[in-house]
Amino acid sequence: MKSGSNLEKILRAGHFAFTGELGPPRGSNVEAVREKAAPLKGMVDSVNITDNQTAMVRMSSWAASLIAMEEGLEPNYQMVCRDRNRLAMQGDILGASALGIRNLLCLSGDHMQFGDHPQAKGVFDIDSIQLVGMVKKMRDEGKFLTGADIDGPPKVFIGAAANPFADPFDWRVYRLAKKVAAGADFIQTQCVFNMEKMREWIRQANDMGLTEKVYILPGVTPMKSIGMARYMKLKVPGMDVPDAIIKRLQGVEKKMVADEGIKIACEQIEEFKSMKGVAGVHLMAIEWEHKVPEIAERAGVLPRPVVD
Repeated sequence: MKSGSNLEKILRAGHFAFTGELGPPRGSNVEAVREKAAPLKGMVDSVNITDNQTAMVRMSSWAASLIAMEEGLEPNYQMVCRDRNRLAMQGDILGASALGIRNLLCLSGDHMQFGDHPQAKGVFDIDSIQLVGMVKKMRDEGKFLTGADIDGPPKVFIGAAANPFADPFDWRVYRLAKKVAAGADFIQTQCVFNMEKMREWIRQANDMGLTEKVYILPGVTPMKSIGMARYMKLKVPGMDVPDAIIKRLQGVEKKMVADEGIKIACEQIEEFKSMKGVAGVHLMAIEWEHKVPEIAERAGVLPRPVVD
């Protein structure tokens, strides 16, 4: 069943997709969402609206998604398993679909210990693979998890995440296979810095025929500073930042480090354009939304195609 998602239309038409990200504010400030949305308009095919990312309380993903829609963006509504049980999730999925949200990214969610409420109780009633399967059952079979009929199944393009870099590396492609089997339509990956490992992971996915069943969008994040690169290498779980990236950033003038970070990101995007099994990229310009037009221009992904 087609969802009506612009991202789905772009991918099905064979265009190289370009998605962005918008983190909701730590409050109910609508203008903060509008300000972040402004530079993304016309630049991306869809924009991920994060769900209490890093386990910090923020405006809800569905609410920020609606504001993004008012600003002319297509949201990719993120939902994490950390905070809700299956009743709440199914209710939110129906509500989001009823309000016109057409993309849903199913995630486990960052652990509470990393956020501002480390004492919070994690729900994890179902995991991200089960969430993908639940959404597919709701959409394609018109059934709740119990088997009861749904009056108006949700119309959503189903996304999931993948981390090609976590240990043990050899298992990564099998976890991807599980998400594909559960019903994921598209996959967005963790930020890619280790291109060698990424090439190997995609090769394995190609060999297993997974890239013929799902659209894969590697995550690209421009480094703003050497400090950011070191922090991501040492402090962010599941991140793989090779020393060569840090050395390259150290090799330019301090005022040129951010520009070099964008240059590296554009080089990655250029390689991904011709990489077998890659359908697009997911640009995570963390709190750097105003730079997205420049990055899109330099990466040669403009103008974005319009598909009816």
